[in-house]
Amino acid sequence: MRWENLRRSDNVEDRRRQRAARMGGGFGLGGLLLILVVSVVLGKNPIELLALLQDSGVATAPADSAPAPAPPGDDKNADFVRAILGDTEDTWSAVFARSGSQYQAPRLVLFRDAVESACGFQSAAVGPFYCPPDSRVYLDLGFFQELSDRFGAPGDFARAYVIAHEIGHHIQNLIGVSEKVNAQRSRLGEEQGNALSVRVELQADCLAGVWGHYAKERALVDFADVQAALAAATAIGDDRLQMRGRGYIAPESFTHGSSQQRVRWFDTGMKAGDMKECDTFAARSL
Repeated sequence: MRWENLRRSDNVEDRRRQRAARMGGGFGLGGLLLILVVSVVLGKNPIELLALLQDSGVATAPADSAPAPAPPGDDKNADFVRAILGDTEDTWSAVFARSGSQYQAPRLVLFRDAVESACGFQSAAVGPFYCPPDSRVYLDLGFFQELSDRFGAPGDFARAYVIAHEIGHHIQNLIGVSEKVNAQRSRLGEEQGNALSVRVELQADCLAGVWGHYAKERALVDFADVQAALAAATAIGDDRLQMRGRGYIAPESFTHGSSQQRVRWFDTGMKAGDMKECDTFAARSL
């Protein structure tokens, strides 16, 4: 991927030197590990489990209101993140402008091991995530190495796909999808809620593909780059992760979609370059 000449975003906060803290009876590292184990066994999203426990009365420290400093200029991985984030800002600003609206860019927080957000205290073990209440993407750069070593999906565009997917969740927040989904989820049972989560995640994959479409138009990526992103989508499909973690697959507990589904919707966005083609909620078949 040719990213070196992209504009760098100023919306990156570097909290890697800050130590995340909990207040008022929160979870220690042992508690977090227990929650992660339970999430694997039950097939639940760890963030959702943490949110349920927080809603039951566990207090959390408020997220920092003041932005953290920008990352140092000689940090290549952080520089890559700033470049990709900047390109998503430029791409989505143009897309929104064509529909007569204005894109509001999110902030991206770099952290190490754990972080405090408006969605509560989160461990890096949950992976990159987007928090709607504070409109921030949270990323531990160690995930990039894990993506390569553990999931067999190396390459810059595979990493860019991860960022673009979280930006896809920000798009959902901006256009009102997140609010509608949250309202609907509260009325659903566990299995139906999981099915709804799958549609949310697959739409974010498709929106990541829409960004990828325009990156390809500008010759920022080539065929090998696209294949790397598809490999990343395959590697983090629920079926692949469940087989790796449990030794069997339970489709009713999927929250992100199968490898085939994730590849299909990312590819849909890549080929179409149109948000209208990303309506996973209306799709009869995923």
